[in-house]
Amino acid sequence: MNRRDFLAASAACATVPSVLSAATGGIHLPRGKAEHCIFIWLGGGMGQADTFDPKVLGKNKGTDKKAGSLYPSIATAVRDVRVCEHLKKTANLMDRVTAIRTVNHRVIDEHAFATNLVHTARMISGTTTYPSIGSIVAHKRGAVDPTVPAYILIGYPNVSRGPGFLGAQAGFVYLTDTESGPAGFTRPSFVTEQRAEARKKLLNTLKAHGAAGSTVADYTEAQAEALRLAGPKFMKTFDLTQEPAELRNQYGGEFGQRCLLSRRLVQAGVRFIEVSHNLNFVNGTGWDVHNEGIDNQHVLIQELDTALATLIQDLEAKNLLDRTLIVVGTEFGRPPEFDGRGGRGHQGSAFSLVLAGGGLRHHGAYGVTDELSKKIVSDPVSLPDFHATIHWALGIDPTQDLMDNGRPVPLTDGGQPVKALFG
Repeated sequence: MNRRDFLAASAACATVPSVLSAATGGIHLPRGKAEHCIFIWLGGGMGQADTFDPKVLGKNKGTDKKAGSLYPSIATAVRDVRVCEHLKKTANLMDRVTAIRTVNHRVIDEHAFATNLVHTARMISGTTTYPSIGSIVAHKRGAVDPTVPAYILIGYPNVSRGPGFLGAQAGFVYLTDTESGPAGFTRPSFVTEQRAEARKKLLNTLKAHGAAGSTVADYTEAQAEALRLAGPKFMKTFDLTQEPAELRNQYGGEFGQRCLLSRRLVQAGVRFIEVSHNLNFVNGTGWDVHNEGIDNQHVLIQELDTALATLIQDLEAKNLLDRTLIVVGTEFGRPPEFDGRGGRGHQGSAFSLVLAGGGLRHHGAYGVTDELSKKIVSDPVSLPDFHATIHWALGIDPTQDLMDNGRPVPLTDGGQPVKALFG
């Protein structure tokens, strides 16, 4: 090797560390090894002081109202970490859980805006539709088993949960009824294998005339995926009667059965499952507990407790908990003060989101709020940080870019994983 070649090679080697550092955005943490994510959505706004960040006991009725938690707190499996008394089953499992108590955003505390923000970690743009966390995970990692969808939504579809500029191939398959499965996925009895193959050929002809990235191309891609999955093998996943009756009862009612189905979807190889809680508003108002809507809030908390605790234990019993990250999300929290008729308003400046399993180093709780869970005292976690934590747990580098028509878009808008959960 001559002198010129030696110097060139030496210069190339010298740049390697900085290139590797740039590739991970300076994240010096053990990368997560989770393979699946179950994202439980509590639409309406879970009150943190009444669930995972209990404070001094308040009073919501009468002339002597007092700001604070509506219910007494109880000890958990983690020393000095307490939760609401209606989370009794989950309390015993908090060593597998971390309630991140200092999530925050500054958007107007309106449901649609905040729901979109928690799902995408970005404000709504007039020119760009950003992809949801589920679609990004589906896009980056695909399905664990290529014969099933990467992303399934058990709930009602909307743009906040969708693929945005990533296109239909990163979208979800959805269902609202656990018994029937995804609408349109069961072939009519008169559609034989031969007719299904003929339809595929017709679809291929249509696809050949659609330019890459066009609406026609997106449509044909989605239709091809639907045809591939339509059949008895995939649909058997939705037959919950294959599970022991005792286990089905442990999961509880309709929401619990959705969580049981999410575990079966994990076993089938689905990468990301979002499960909506309380589609039928069992307490009349859901988690949006203004005024008298708060009177039956405990029903929701107990239902969440039963399903979440059973899901954690069920995954653990099947050696799936370390490979499955459970997320409990909601659009914002609730202030400690009570409104005129005893309910609570909206609060985005400090609220709790929850992680469980996923091979993380759990602490029971992370971050500290003040004596009323109104202000953050230490360890704030932005929504980009929260998303980065989910991505890193799933082995996805959150410093990467996504491409929107050739334009790079940061995957998490500068988010950094919560270091305490890794290592």
